[in-house]
Amino acid sequence: MGVGKSCLLHQFTERKFMSDCPHTIGVEFGTRIIEAGNQKIKLQIWDTAGQERFRAVTRSYYRGAAGALMVYDITRRNTYNHLSSWLTDARNLTNPNTVIFLIGNKTDLEAQREVTYEEAKQFADENGLLFMETSAKSGEKVEDAFVDTARKIHQNILDGSIEPNMADNGVTEKRDTLRPAPPNPPKESCSC
Repeated sequence: MGVGKSCLLHQFTERKFMSDCPHTIGVEFGTRIIEAGNQKIKLQIWDTAGQERFRAVTRSYYRGAAGALMVYDITRRNTYNHLSSWLTDARNLTNPNTVIFLIGNKTDLEAQREVTYEEAKQFADENGLLFMETSAKSGEKVEDAFVDTARKIHQNILDGSIEPNMADNGVTEKRDTLRPAPPNPPKESCSC
């Protein structure tokens, strides 16, 4: 049983729970168009396998990522205990301005919780991560997690900390859609 990354992706892209989510073998892919800052943004989301045997494949998908969602299962402490290792990979293999969001999944199984909200929030705060708990099954906060990540990436583009169309940041800009065009400088005129 996994942490629910594929189910989160399916809930976000299809807006429904997939009860028979198989383990990801290698990499899966999903897309969805959202709005951020009155602009349409196409999210391309890569769902990588969490098993150790696929780690080399997973690492190659960090390169060029504008954002990363690190997911653990709130009912299985061992998934939480691996976060430091995954975070090290993410930090070593991504652009320094990559948005990293920590997701505690399976809040619908609250009675089986092994990882407290407070300890995960503290880990996120200590490591400069965004944090949220979700339920892929009920859909609780799934939309928020993906959209908040996209909005933070969009804000980083607007403030210049992520430069679109660079190979290492995963952002492609179309027809000046991500940032307003700079104002045209006034034309000098001469009446000589």
